Amino acid sequence: MLTTNHKPLVLPIANGQFANNEVVLTTPVVLAPMAGITNSAFRTLCREQGAGLFVSEMVTARALIERHPETMRLITPGKGETPRSVQLYAVDPRVTGMAVKMLMEENLADHIDLNFGCPVPKVTRRGGGSALPYKQTLFSQIVSAAVDAAKPFGVPVTVKMRIGIDPQNETYLTAAKAAADAGVAWVALHGRFASQMYEGKADWSAISRLVEHLAPTGVPVLGNGDIWSGEDGVRMMNETGCAGVVVGRGCLGRPWLFGDLVAAFNGSESRITPTLFEVRDIIYRHGELLVEFFESEGRAMRDLRKHMAWYLKGFRVPRELRSKFGMVSSLGELEYLLAQLEDQPYPVEVGESPRGRTSHGRPVHLPEGWLDDPFDIPEITIDDSVSGG
Repeated sequence: MLTTNHKPLVLPIANGQFANNEVVLTTPVVLAPMAGITNSAFRTLCREQGAGLFVSEMVTARALIERHPETMRLITPGKGETPRSVQLYAVDPRVTGMAVKMLMEENLADHIDLNFGCPVPKVTRRGGGSALPYKQTLFSQIVSAAVDAAKPFGVPVTVKMRIGIDPQNETYLTAAKAAADAGVAWVALHGRFASQMYEGKADWSAISRLVEHLAPTGVPVLGNGDIWSGEDGVRMMNETGCAGVVVGRGCLGRPWLFGDLVAAFNGSESRITPTLFEVRDIIYRHGELLVEFFESEGRAMRDLRKHMAWYLKGFRVPRELRSKFGMVSSLGELEYLLAQLEDQPYPVEVGESPRGRTSHGRPVHLPEGWLDDPFDIPEITIDDSVSGG
C-alpha cells in the first residue's frame, strides 16, 4: 500500500469570497485544461465523481478582451462551480494585463492559470506555448503583467509549463524561478519536452528537481504527466515531493478517476472500477450536461462523439455499435444505443492504459532565429484571437 502523508494544497484567494481567504484542496488534484474537452459540462461531470480544482479550457487573452462569444462561453462556470479557474494563453504582456484586469473588474474569475506548455506546432511555430519560456525577458513580462493585474483583487496566478523545447534547450528551472519571483501561487510542470509531444514516459525526476529548485522561494510545485490511476497520483507525490498533481489525458472517458484519486489520497485500497452499466449512466449524464452547455442537442452530441471511444475502451462492444456511437445525433438515440450494451466488469488493465493524444515526438516548429538570443523580445504575430484550440 502506498503511503499518503500529504498536506492539503492551498490556493490563496483574497477576493472576499472564500473563508480565511483560501481554498483548501484536501485532495491535491487539479484538472488540466484540454482544448475541446474541459468545458463546464465535463468539469461538472468530474466534480460529481470526485474532488479537486477544475480549470476551464484555455482561452486567449486577445479573444477575451475582444469579447468573442465562444470565449465568453468557455469561461462561464458550471452550476455551483467554485473557485472559478480560468486558463489564459497570451504572447503579449500588455494584452495579458488587459485580459486579467477585465476578468478581475467584472468578477469573472477567482484564479488565473497561464499556459506555457502547449506543444502544438501551430502555436510553437510562432513562438507561443512551450516555445515562449525560452525568451526569458518576454516570459517574465507576461507573468508579471498577469500577477500585477490580479494582485489588487486578491486573485492568485499560477503557471503551467514543460521541461523545455527539447533536451538541448531546457527552460523549466529558469522560467519557474522567474515565475516564482514574479509572485505566482504555484508552478505546474509536465515532465516532457515539447519535442516529445505526448510520446514515451513523463520524466518525474524533473519534477523532483524543480521541487528542490523552488524550495527556497516557498512556491509549491505541481506535477503533471502519466497519472492514469489514483495510485499514480499518490506515487508521484511520494517520489517527487510535489505539492499536488495535475491530471490531463488520464480522465478522458474516465471522469471517475477523480473519485479514484480521492480514495487513494485517503489511504483506501478500494478502487473505482465501474461496470459498463455504471459507465453507461455516466455517458448519458455527460450528454445531458453538454446539451445544457451548448444549448443545442445536435452540437452536444457532435461533441460527445469524440468521448465515446475513450468511455468504451477495453469493454467488449460490437464494432457496429461502436460505429453508431460515433455518429450519435440526439439524446434519444444515445439512450437507445446505450440500452444495447451488455453489462460487464471494468477492464482495469486496458482501462488504465494511456489514452488521448499519443502524438509521436518531432522537432519543434519555431520562428526563424528563435534560439539565437533568449533575452531579446520578439514581435510575435501569432493569431491568438481564437480560444479553446
